[in-house]
Amino acid sequence: MTAAPPFLEVKDLEQRYQLPREHLFRPPGEVRALNGVSASLEAGRSLGIVGESGSGKSTFARLVMALERPTSGSVTLQGRDLNGISADELRRARRDFQMVFQDPYGSLDPRQTIARIVAEPLTALERVDRATLRGRVSAVLRQVGLREADMDKYPHEFSGGQRQRIAIARALITQPKLIVADEPVSALDVSVQAQVLNLLQDLQEQFGLSYILISHDLAVVNLLCDEIAVMYLGRIVEQGRPEDLFERGAHPYTRALLEAVPRARPGSVRRRRGAQVVASQSASTSGCAYAARCPLADRHCRETAPALRKVGEMHLAACHMAEKVMTWPVLSGEAG
Repeated sequence: MTAAPPFLEVKDLEQRYQLPREHLFRPPGEVRALNGVSASLEAGRSLGIVGESGSGKSTFARLVMALERPTSGSVTLQGRDLNGISADELRRARRDFQMVFQDPYGSLDPRQTIARIVAEPLTALERVDRATLRGRVSAVLRQVGLREADMDKYPHEFSGGQRQRIAIARALITQPKLIVADEPVSALDVSVQAQVLNLLQDLQEQFGLSYILISHDLAVVNLLCDEIAVMYLGRIVEQGRPEDLFERGAHPYTRALLEAVPRARPGSVRRRRGAQVVASQSASTSGCAYAARCPLADRHCRETAPALRKVGEMHLAACHMAEKVMTWPVLSGEAG
């Protein structure tokens, strides 16, 4: 018997953006936003994508949502190649995957009522009579902890946390199977972040949702995700279960991210290892892109790019020195 294909499969995604021409007789440069990214997600589970700004996280999210076409590679959801189907088929398929954006202030139209904002994805897909539509909006607002009376209000009448609940309700209105959340709590206070993350957990348990959670905050993905992929300059450099990354991180970049997590130790400052030189995404390199920042990098690292390989049962790392990195001591409080 052959194994069933994954719910979502991303294979060899590359995305390049052309830069403005700087010289009349030279070809324009390009930014390599994604460099052969592959990942998969089982139904009802959560994948976290973490990394610094510019690592390719949001580009990955846009390609999964079919908001852009990749330079090469494929995104397959429930057996459908989202870049190989017609525009009409893609429009119908969008019922199954929705997105929650980062900014709860900028992502909601201030001129529209909450009822119209939440109903928008559904009305774009099908004709629904007014009474049925209001019933659907009312039900989904209650699912995210808001009231039916909120339907006729406007975004400015709500707090940041409430606005993000409205954004989640808008994503839920089509009864999707996958939600891509791009930094869904980064603009919120810490106490409100916990409420929104608990809501996402409850909704997953109630409806069997699958999540892709984009974040720069390891503590956030540790709370919500079954698996974490760490991205650096358009590549996945480490991937595994949260306990693998937090207890036995195998890439120096993952360790640097963990050390950057704030810890309540007054008077104690720990510096990150290595020189903080960020490579360019518009220049090709033959070796490891992280070599300039890595304290372990040698000639082999600078000349040969490491492949993503197994360093544990369900643990992958793209580092020639992964086994040595795994022996580094774990800092207390890393798991957030």
